[in-house]
Amino acid sequence: MIALQNLSKTNSELAQTQTRINTGLKVASAKDNGGVYAIAQKMRADVSGYNAVQQSLDRAVSTVDVALAAGEAVSDLLVQMKEKALAASDASLDTASRAALNEDFQALRDQIGTIVSNADFNGTNLISGATDVVALANADGSNTITVSSENMSLSGSVVTLSSTATIDTVSNASTQLTAIDTSLDNLNSSLARLGTGAKALEIHSSFVTKLSDALETGIGNLVDADLAKESAKLQSLQVKQQLGVQALAIANSSPGVLLGLFG
Repeated sequence: MIALQNLSKTNSELAQTQTRINTGLKVASAKDNGGVYAIAQKMRADVSGYNAVQQSLDRAVSTVDVALAAGEAVSDLLVQMKEKALAASDASLDTASRAALNEDFQALRDQIGTIVSNADFNGTNLISGATDVVALANADGSNTITVSSENMSLSGSVVTLSSTATIDTVSNASTQLTAIDTSLDNLNSSLARLGTGAKALEIHSSFVTKLSDALETGIGNLVDADLAKESAKLQSLQVKQQLGVQALAIANSSPGVLLGLFG
């Protein structure tokens, strides 16, 4: 009976060790260690939450990047328009030259509208003044990071130029020159705000990545098996099992030997 009990214990330990080697886990279910399993599951839920946060931050970063690229393009157009307006403010300019400058000016003006209307990512346009970007900041969704929209549309709060602005006269050229200077100042401030928002998103994205990695490491420390140790233990238990079988065979043969003494 003692030999059988020892063999049964060895078989149980052997089965447990084989399971750990097969799964790579020392705590694969609640019955292995209820407390550790519960902690690990909570941490796994947090990791899943941070995966969603990372995706939200990535979308927000891409949206702001598109807005920044469009804003910089608008700034370049305003610089070109300033050159046209300044040239058109020269009273000695002939009619044909003024008309050519005005045509170029209007083409650049219309291009601003085209850029602004197409500067969207994932359905969000951050420079049309319509929608802010809100990204998740933590695993339970209770905190967010917001990047406010900027209105770079013509006749908006940033670009004060009218959608019908022209430089066909000296007076109009002078008026538009002033509007362009104001728009450039506004646009520089607007781009600075967007740049600050993009930086905040990138910093938090890096933090979330590190936090998620730390949680995954923590989960591994709690539930992962030491495969080198378990492999050595497996070999030891296999030898112990073989010896247990032999011991049981010897124990079973003992009564026959005793009876033979009385034969």
